Amino acid sequence: MKHGKKYVEAAKLIDKTQQYEAAEAIALVKKSATAKFDETVEVHIRTGCDGRHADQQIRGAVVLPNGTGKTVKVLVFAKGTKLDEAQAAGADHVGGEELIPKIQNDGWLDFDVVVATPDMMGVVGRLGKVLGPKGLMPNPKAGTVTMDVTKAINDIKAGKIEYRLDKANIIHVPVGKASFTEEQLEQNFTALMDAITKARPSSVKGQYLKSITLATTMGPGVKVVANKY
Repeated sequence: MKHGKKYVEAAKLIDKTQQYEAAEAIALVKKSATAKFDETVEVHIRTGCDGRHADQQIRGAVVLPNGTGKTVKVLVFAKGTKLDEAQAAGADHVGGEELIPKIQNDGWLDFDVVVATPDMMGVVGRLGKVLGPKGLMPNPKAGTVTMDVTKAINDIKAGKIEYRLDKANIIHVPVGKASFTEEQLEQNFTALMDAITKARPSSVKGQYLKSITLATTMGPGVKVVANKY
């Protein structure tokens, strides 16, 4: 893969063989963000888990203290008074059964997070084939299946992110934008790493976090010291 001049210049700042302390890695990542748009800063964590075993699955959510820098659209499946509550709390879309054909047949996906009250999961379950592969299926562990729709919406709008293992047992999550200050990014990174460290499955033997890499959307990766987490 051929990289552009800016990427090559940015990559020269980084020693590929070195693992950096978080603060230093964040400073390098910010320096290497050279795109014309405000790049997202992402963390990629390679774990020692085997996601094929249910007891080694990692899935949860954490509210980043400084948000993600992205405006998140929330869809809430609810009924009765919960519909009004969701609307009052600032949900972008609210509804029930009538939304199923719109998503299934018309391919409507103008939302980033789906929240559902437990009594609506039978309805939402019918969207499993559409929402599942996109990681949009509501889940109690992520706090998106709940009767407290107000808290769920407030948390999401404040910068709550979900983390989960992909098929290669890697976690990929955003921790802010390149325009954030180093301090803001460091606070977000620390909050994420605290949550992931606490989420360690007891059945995982050996090294839990094998590598941690920080990178912007278009920039080179910077390795972070992993053995301290």
